[in-house]
Amino acid sequence: MAIHITGDADADEVLTDSPFALLVGMMLDQQYPMEHAFRGPHKVLTRFGTLDPAAIAAADPEEFATLCSTPPAIHRYGRSMAARLQSLAALVETEYAGDAAGIWTDVATGQELLQRVMALPGFGKQKAQIFVALLAKQLDVRPDGWQQAVGAYAEEGYRSVADVTDPASLQKVRDFKKAKKAEAKAKVG
Repeated sequence: MAIHITGDADADEVLTDSPFALLVGMMLDQQYPMEHAFRGPHKVLTRFGTLDPAAIAAADPEEFATLCSTPPAIHRYGRSMAARLQSLAALVETEYAGDAAGIWTDVATGQELLQRVMALPGFGKQKAQIFVALLAKQLDVRPDGWQQAVGAYAEEGYRSVADVTDPASLQKVRDFKKAKKAEAKAKVG
């Protein structure tokens, strides 16, 4: 199944073809517009020449940080995200033999999958829930109990990147998030 998150065919192809790229895009999706975050793996591939976790983990940290922070950077915090990306690559290399899909291909339950994703650098509970929902909704990775593990992100609608499949759904997710922020602000104010 093809991923369509970024609005850029080349970047979406990288996400579709590389489980590690999809994982990296999700890691970068914080304090940065989601379509730009998910373009990050394509930028790394173009500049570094590979998305191989072993090569990324072994790269000189300063050189890799420069590569990631050179405009257009992979994130608004390119240098710190470069370090997190190298940590993620090292974990995927050591724990999953360099195969990011190993995180989700041999799990028995949605809770187990959620725990695996939460153990990754840069993934708190909410981000992990969104990523598990993305795997379920877009890649048909649906271990028993995945809906309970991700809560509201399993519902139909446009809550997160898990629901983005084209420009129209991206806008619906943006509208949903904007409404939620306004609702939260109204409760505080």
